[in-house]
Amino acid sequence: MAVHDRSRGHDLAALRDLNSAVVLRELRRESPRTVSGLAGATGLSRPTVEALVDQLTGQGWIAEADVPATGRAPGRPARRFRFRAEAGHVVGVDIGLKAIVLLLGRLDGEIVARARHDIAPEATGAERIELLRGHLRGFLAGHGLGAHEVWSLGIGVPGMVGETGRIRSVIVPDWTDLDLARRLADDFPGPGRILVENDVNLAVLAEHWRGAARLADDVACVLLGPRISCGLMIDGRLHRGRRGGAGELGFLPQLGLDQVRKDLVLAGERLPGESTTDALARAVRAGEAGALDALDRFLAGVAPAVAALVLALDPELVVLGGALAPLGESLTTLLSAHLAPLTLHVPHLAVSTLGREGVALGAVRRALDSAETRLPGHRHGGTA
Repeated sequence: MAVHDRSRGHDLAALRDLNSAVVLRELRRESPRTVSGLAGATGLSRPTVEALVDQLTGQGWIAEADVPATGRAPGRPARRFRFRAEAGHVVGVDIGLKAIVLLLGRLDGEIVARARHDIAPEATGAERIELLRGHLRGFLAGHGLGAHEVWSLGIGVPGMVGETGRIRSVIVPDWTDLDLARRLADDFPGPGRILVENDVNLAVLAEHWRGAARLADDVACVLLGPRISCGLMIDGRLHRGRRGGAGELGFLPQLGLDQVRKDLVLAGERLPGESTTDALARAVRAGEAGALDALDRFLAGVAPAVAALVLALDPELVVLGGALAPLGESLTTLLSAHLAPLTLHVPHLAVSTLGREGVALGAVRRALDSAETRLPGHRHGGTA
């Protein structure tokens, strides 16, 4: 009998946790909500919802929302509750060859702070790690947070990243076979708090979350610039490949992308402090002679690689991002013309509108997915 009682108590506790997760999920989906509204949305009884709301309020997950003073109906207004998105924070990082981008996000995904810092292209791998440490500390301190208050930290890096998060890169040679999460573990201790991923993989996550691919589930995101790479999403899930190398078109010399990049470097005059791609984009927008031809030659060289990708994956959407994304429609028009004779059909092409924050935004999304494990009811599948 005692064993039966313990089992029954365990089952009741599990049911309570599951119901808590259901209520919390509804509040994360839409806030504020009344108790009656939550009962209707979850199918739980009003007394059950009232008890769960009291429990979640006491735990700090939800709070009573302020009721606007205007437009009130006579009598006491119904209590309304909201999810406390400020109960935790995540950080998304893009550490590229020339800059570090930092984003601070709440648990509802709202970006509440951002920063960008230039990196000298010749900086060593060790120097880049120390720069990242210092900028992270300053970024968090500047917003009144300590490292222990960051639930999860997503980091996008150039180059291949293995399943365990170890970098296998020839782009930053000092980082080949580097376990970046382990190097930062003293700053952010705890298992699974630091998530390292290939930058273009994070870019496709960002496009699916808040960018051009929100309505598509089979997506290729192609970075166009001095580095050409691709991230893939199949059936709404990031496709990394067996060893994290899916989409790394630049490693195949037969595609000629090395020469394409060299041709891009030769295009256009640069202003002081301006990158080659920024100079080309500026010249195209200004209608300078030869600039559009230079862009067309570059896209003609890229087209065979994109065509191979389209023929292999048959995506519903190809998102063009990277340094040349500000050129907008010029990219899609020219690339479509070059793809037409190479593929069975030209997929829908769209240009990223996320700017230089795309990778860091994908890192925020990755960190939020990890942070789900700390919410009530996660072990029962209660996610939002």
